[in-house]
Formats: sequence, C-alpha cells, structure tokens
Amino acid sequence: MQQNPLARLCDLGQSVWYDYIRRDLMESGTLARYIAEDRLRGMTSNPTIFQQAIAKSNLYDADIRSAGSRLDPPALFEKIAVAEIQSAADRFREVYEQTGGRDGHVSIEVAPTLARDTQASIAEAKRLWRACARENVMIKIPGTKEGLPAVAACLEEGINVNVTLLFSEARYREVMEVWLGALERRAARGLPVDRLASVASFFVSRVDGAVDQAIDTKCAALAAADVARLRACRSRLAIANARLAYRAWEEVVRNSARFRQLAARGAQAQRPLWASTSSKDPALPDVYYVEALIAPHTVNTVPPQTYDAYRDHGAPEVRISAGLDEALQCFRTIERFGIDFARVTDFLEEDGVKKFAESYHALLQAIQLKREAIS
Repeated sequence: MQQNPLARLCDLGQSVWYDYIRRDLMESGTLARYIAEDRLRGMTSNPTIFQQAIAKSNLYDADIRSAGSRLDPPALFEKIAVAEIQSAADRFREVYEQTGGRDGHVSIEVAPTLARDTQASIAEAKRLWRACARENVMIKIPGTKEGLPAVAACLEEGINVNVTLLFSEARYREVMEVWLGALERRAARGLPVDRLASVASFFVSRVDGAVDQAIDTKCAALAAADVARLRACRSRLAIANARLAYRAWEEVVRNSARFRQLAARGAQAQRPLWASTSSKDPALPDVYYVEALIAPHTVNTVPPQTYDAYRDHGAPEVRISAGLDEALQCFRTIERFGIDFARVTDFLEEDGVKKFAESYHALLQAIQLKREAIS
C-alpha cells in the first residue's frame, strides 16, 4: 500500500512534528497510530493548546480538583504540563532512539512572560528540564535579544532548545551564531555534543498576515496599475522569507567548516523548524505553506487541521527553491511602495511576545475558573 503524503515527507528529509498535545490523544492510541502510520517525528506544545484543553474539556478536572488550593494556577499548570510532556516524550522514545536523537522530541515552553528577562528564562528552563527528566524533551525559549543569551546558557548546560518566535533572516543568523558558539564552548570543555539537539522555529503565515494587511492599506490610495502590481505580492513574502532563512542555514550550518568540526565530534545540525504553517487566509489552499517549504534537514510543526488535510491531499516534493528569484522581486516591490519589511518583522516579534503572554494569562484564568466551577 502506498504511504500517505505525511509519511512520504520523511523520505524527502523533512520531519513532521505535531503542534498539539492533549491527554486523550495519547491515551486513545491516536498518537501511537500517527507515529506508526504517518511517521510523526515529534510534538510541540504552547499555553494556548493547554488553555483550550483545560477550558473546553474535562480531561484535567481531576488534576485540578485533587490539587485543591495547595497550588496556585502557575504551579498547577506546570504540574499538568510536565506530566503531559513526560507522557508524550515516553511515547516518542522509540523514535528518538531510532533516529539517534535527531527526532522524537517534545517541546515545553518557558513562561512567555519571561521573554524579556534573560536570567529568569535561564532559571525556568533549567527547572523545567530537571522536572521533565527526559532527554528527548526540548525547552522553548523565544529568540528575542534577551532570549538569545538564555539559549546559549542552556545549550552549554546540555539542555535541548527550541528557539521560537523567529521572523527575520537577520535574527535567524544571530540564532545560528549563538548555537554554534555554545556547542564550540561545550566541546572546548570536553563535554559531549552528540546528543544535544536544537531547532530554530521560523514563523511563516503570520508574516503574510501582516504584510498582506499593509498591502491592502496601501492599495486604497493607489492607481489601478500599481494596485495590480502590489496585490501580486500578497501571500508570497512569508514563503520567500522562509526560503531565505533556509539558504542562510545552508551557508552557515550545512556548508561551513565550523559545523564540520563539530559534526566530527558527533554534533547534530540545528534544523530550521517551520512554525505557523496553517493557512490563515481562506483564499489560500489549506496546505499552501506546507507544500512550499518541503526541504531536507527541516522540521514542520503542523496543527491538527492542517495535518489531517496534508494526509488527505498533500503532494510531497522538495520545493524550497522554487520561484525564489521571482519571489525576491516582491521584496523590492513592497519597499518601492513604502512597506518596510524589517519593521514588519520587528513588529511581529514584539506582537508575538505580547500574544504569547496574553495566552499564558488566559490559561491561568481558565485554570482558576475551572477550579471554581468544579470545587
């Protein structure tokens, strides 16, 4: 029987991770089926996912009830999250062993409210790493200016890190430099680097959301010919931006003497991870971003609806370099009409930090409301 499209992505060198976690997914055997049939290779979590699971199901009511008033909402959330991450990590353990530690990881996030606090991020990342006590767990740390030193410190400590909230090639290059430097310092101390894993989560569809809005605003005051020229760039910048990031990865990691020296000691490459790959614009195909960003040595973290859609009608083929020159023309076009792409990505990072923090607060509120409802 022919493998489904999700499974075939593995043969092209791309690992699919599931952007979702819930207890019934694991207890029902669904996750085991995805691992076996779809060749699912990992899992990510975030406060929004937990908030929806806690508020919209009774899966965690017993945990909340048994905690009583002994734990405040942040502590109770961490207890629930750590238990779920451990359970998922155990189910991915075979994948982790089969891939030599390359895949089989499950990510848990430091509190988004710490995105601008380096030392607090380091302390929380270390604490979560110890609490999860699984070598195939990854700690998610935002790739903000304040987050990068935390990323370096954790990698040097031997903690797997998922660097999140990346929107620009420039910031991504900083992340790769931080990662390489941390591994080099670790190797210089005689410490092992062969099982230290990291991914850099480059956000995709949010870029088009912001740029397309700016395009539509500009078009309101333009002549018809200019409107057509500018609108032709809608929903193209995010993919071009990610493709530039991949080209930077090939230059800095895949083809560099620095990494070859680390690879000789068994180091794994830090891989680009495509995040936010669901199609937010209903005018786009539901697998638009997944199809465009298939590439060797990458990860795509896919939410449930997009995951099911790709299994149903995906068409796997490496397309990472397709139409890049034409897409790059779009950068020049939007700049000519006064849209500063660097300002867009700066805004997206700031907005991402804000929205992640809001999501975390909503999660804590959901826990408190559930506690009051079932007490």
